[in-house]
Amino acid sequence: MTENLSRGGRLQIGIIALVFFGPLLFATWMYISGQLQPQARVNHGELLQPIVSLAEALPELAIPETAAAPWRLVYMNTRDCGPACQEALHRQRQIRLMLAADKDRITRVFLHGAAAPDKVFIDEQHAGLITISDKGFADLLSDKRPQDVPDGGIYLIDPLDNLIMYFSPLVEPGDMVDDLKHLLELSRIG
Repeated sequence: MTENLSRGGRLQIGIIALVFFGPLLFATWMYISGQLQPQARVNHGELLQPIVSLAEALPELAIPETAAAPWRLVYMNTRDCGPACQEALHRQRQIRLMLAADKDRITRVFLHGAAAPDKVFIDEQHAGLITISDKGFADLLSDKRPQDVPDGGIYLIDPLDNLIMYFSPLVEPGDMVDDLKHLLELSRIG
């Protein structure tokens, strides 16, 4: 009878050990085999390195400040604002709207060339859009855009006036919104 109790006791200890160590061993095996590897975060925008302080690089630059929306999305088109430009402005507006509760933290800026955009079009289709013309700013943005990505995208300026990201026109709006939401969620400023 003592032999049966010893055998039963060993069996119970073995079952308890299996219940405790089994999930741990299984998770370790899945991690090592690659089945349970965490996915790396992939940003869709290009981080501009080194980050440029606009206050230092262009002290005369005058982008109207809005206290409620310190982050700025800047679209630049120094040519006439034809259909591609109008589509980009529409995309910029939709991205801001897709941010939902965070949309009030974003200001849209249109950096245009010497020819001013159609005021009626801007007032009717893009209320709240800030339009500016500044050759120095346009040159800086052109220089900072990664050369391996096409122009016509959107730049991001943080509340400290740092030029920090560039979103290629090939980036899907939903992907850009994901990046912006993540950035705004982590931001302790603005």
